[in-house]
Amino acid sequence: MPPGQVPPGLPPSGDPRSVSWSPQDHALMATALRLAERGLGRVAPNPSVGCVLARDGRVVGRGWTQPGGRPHGETEALLRAGAAAKGATAYVNLEPCAHWGKTPPCTEALIKAGIARAVVSCEDPDPRVSGRGLQQLRDAGISVEVGLMAEEACSLNEGFFLRISRQRPLVTLKLATTLDGRIATQRGESKWITGEAARARAHLLRADHDAVLVGAGTAGVDDPQLDVRLPGLTSCNPLRVLLDGRLRTPLTHKMIAGADRQPTWLFTRDDNPKDRLTALREAGVEVLTVGLDAAERLDVTEVLAVLAERGITRLLVEGGGQVAAGFLRADLVDRLAWFQAGRLIGGDGLPAVAGFGLDRLVEAPAFDFEGFERLGPDLLECWRRAS
Repeated sequence: MPPGQVPPGLPPSGDPRSVSWSPQDHALMATALRLAERGLGRVAPNPSVGCVLARDGRVVGRGWTQPGGRPHGETEALLRAGAAAKGATAYVNLEPCAHWGKTPPCTEALIKAGIARAVVSCEDPDPRVSGRGLQQLRDAGISVEVGLMAEEACSLNEGFFLRISRQRPLVTLKLATTLDGRIATQRGESKWITGEAARARAHLLRADHDAVLVGAGTAGVDDPQLDVRLPGLTSCNPLRVLLDGRLRTPLTHKMIAGADRQPTWLFTRDDNPKDRLTALREAGVEVLTVGLDAAERLDVTEVLAVLAERGITRLLVEGGGQVAAGFLRADLVDRLAWFQAGRLIGGDGLPAVAGFGLDRLVEAPAFDFEGFERLGPDLLECWRRAS
């Protein structure tokens, strides 16, 4: 991707070719981005922002958006810096907010602290901010530079940007398969295709998404908990989302029985028996109805719109095959997290993605390779929607 260009649908970021940044600038913005990553899965509907304050070659304050979206990263960094923020440079991966919400604007706090320079990766597409934050800083006499590490910053907050620009969250499709793309044998045996290291990495993936979604088939066969079982991250459980058009999931299954402990939303049709809907609600499940698509399945486009309206910015889709096919058919998958085990099951095994009616190769969803991780004997490949 050329310098200064960002993925389609994301906000403007300035042109980094028009500014000459030092190696220190790059290093400190990279630190701000790493700090921002700590908020992923914990700050919706807000973006995740990291801020580093540096003065005379020394870091005087660091901060990142706190759980629930407040306080913001800039506020946290200023709190740690205290009086040392005067004359400092603020490195922020997103334009500081310029509006009053539950807290005062970050621009006001930065101006009051007396910073001399602000280096910002990209503008905020939120209409309440969208360039106003940068202008307020400039009007206060602060030197403002935009565009450093813009591509990385836009990628990190892509879910927030998509919620504003397209009224849907970022969608990551997670697959765990054999080399030939199978998730179970012909008899349905599936535990475990991948090893412990890969399963732990999948739990980490859950932790940085706001919600995790499965279909009724997966819920019925696997009876998943969809929580995070990693040391130090057990409080980072995502919202659980279940697609169950005909309410096939037993009330005794973990997603239903545990809904009072881990929030669970169930999307279904609007023509189901009222007594069944009442039983689900009494179990603590929030039941939401959506329309059907052309294949007479729950309309995943409508599901995403409801999730976005309720503040979800990052959704992890864990299956099964029909659900994966539905999102791919609707061209709604932004990223692929593909765990692969070094095994082969064969054509009579259950495919990770069911058929979704493609006639021409040109219509196939396309993805660009981003990288891979070795996880013991298994491999995780990461792909992004082709630009």
